[in-house]
Amino acid sequence: MRRRPLFLVQDDLVDYEKAMERMTDLVGQRQRDERPDTLWLLSHPQVYTVGRRTPEQHLPDPAHGIPVVSTGRGGQLTYHGPGQLVGYLIVKLGEDERIVDYVREVELRLIGALGALGVPAERRDTPPGSELLTGVWTVGTGRKIVSIGMRQSRGVTSHGFALNVDGDLTPWNWAVACGMPDVDMTSMGREISVSVTTDMTFTETPAATVMDRVRAAVAEAFEAS
Repeated sequence: MRRRPLFLVQDDLVDYEKAMERMTDLVGQRQRDERPDTLWLLSHPQVYTVGRRTPEQHLPDPAHGIPVVSTGRGGQLTYHGPGQLVGYLIVKLGEDERIVDYVREVELRLIGALGALGVPAERRDTPPGSELLTGVWTVGTGRKIVSIGMRQSRGVTSHGFALNVDGDLTPWNWAVACGMPDVDMTSMGREISVSVTTDMTFTETPAATVMDRVRAAVAEAFEAS
């Protein structure tokens, strides 16, 4: 991976549509070279977001009361909610880079962060003719722990990743996540009981403290400060 230091922006819970407005502004600034490459870490209230290829039959039952928002990113349906760390990446690609190249880099950096936090993880290559396996998967259980959906416009990336830290996983079961009916979505809290570091457990540590440590590990993996 090339060295690519990022400027770090952090927020707590941000409404999805308001976040999209700000992300659009950040992308425009980066296209005009008015800001450096940026990693924006935040979380969202409950929302399903759908990519351009999401079939209608993959959408959730409206009776669950969670909003569904269309996006311009790649990928299919994903879910956001409290207890999940979202990272938006506003990065100017090199002349020799494609968006798919950068997505592979994002996967590898998140694998590094998860490994440092005690969750061995891996990326997967997509077999010919199969649904895209973009994202990060746990090594031990084979579950999906990170969703990734990105796009690029005029050489600058937008959207990013969602890492399930310790939120409610039930809403994932109310729709077809990532275009894969059989995918088993997981979280760090589900995968490990002794947890993020040797001196902390999910059951004994305040959620905000756990999230802070995950944010720090992710920021370090992306060389963001």
